Amino acid sequence: MSSFFHNDHDTLILVDAHAIIYRAYFSFPPTLTTPEGMLVNAVFGFARILLIAIRDMNPTHLCVAFDHPKPTFRHEEFKDYKAHREKMPDDLIPQIDLTKEIVKKLNIPKFEMAGYEADDLIGTLSNQSAVKTVIVTGDQDMFQLVNDDIHVWLPPRGKHLADEYNQEKVYQKINVNPDQVIDMKALMGDSSDNIPGIRGIGPKSAVALLQRFKTLDGVYEAVAEFEKHSDILKGALLRKLQEGKKNAYLSQKLATIDQNVPINLDLESCRVTGYDKAEAVKLFQELEFRSLINLLPDDEFETSIQDSLF
Repeated sequence: MSSFFHNDHDTLILVDAHAIIYRAYFSFPPTLTTPEGMLVNAVFGFARILLIAIRDMNPTHLCVAFDHPKPTFRHEEFKDYKAHREKMPDDLIPQIDLTKEIVKKLNIPKFEMAGYEADDLIGTLSNQSAVKTVIVTGDQDMFQLVNDDIHVWLPPRGKHLADEYNQEKVYQKINVNPDQVIDMKALMGDSSDNIPGIRGIGPKSAVALLQRFKTLDGVYEAVAEFEKHSDILKGALLRKLQEGKKNAYLSQKLATIDQNVPINLDLESCRVTGYDKAEAVKLFQELEFRSLINLLPDDEFETSIQDSLF
């Protein structure tokens, strides 16, 4: 997988831990266990994706963001936010701390804050970044952050190779620009997060409305003067938009990644620095992740902090 960014640039990778962990939990077989019988399929998948991202993108800076278990400001805004999701599977819960242990062994900074999702931490950190930034995630919600300096990297899955998305590739995939992603979700909702959207408005209608009127505000300005736009705003669609306005703006708020979380990006503290490779190998052997040992960063990663001192 070739990157749009070249190695002559500093590059910051921001890893969306829970998105990767959940993807791995449902993608890797439940036969991946420790000798003691503990399920570690999500830990294995997370480690594999992280190490592939490091190998393929060769970042100069790196950090990982985790969701906090406490409710977020979105739950306060809309009590049914993500309410339909089943609770975390019992055999996934202990894998979260084990994933954090791997991040620690690799000497990678970790971000986590009560009241916010990892998306918000990543949105804020990417907004503060002064270097090229790539978000590693399985969540297409992150497409809203894509611009000239921020890309999204979706990891390999099944027969699909890893892919990096700039603005053009986002449009090719979902038929709207990154800055229209929030308004698309406002119109059509998002069942995975229980964001309501407007009842009866699906992806096709949402895309058509945004291609014509550009923004949610533009849609409702047109609704106010629907006679001028009777070629598209008529019948059932017009009625749905009129009746669903409150839900649309609530959904817009719920879908918006907060880029003003009270955290600060100290880029230097996220610089790829030395780690104790022997300790990482030992942990991987204990977890029986022997197939991943060869993916562990090489001596350049291991000794880069020493090199920077001389």
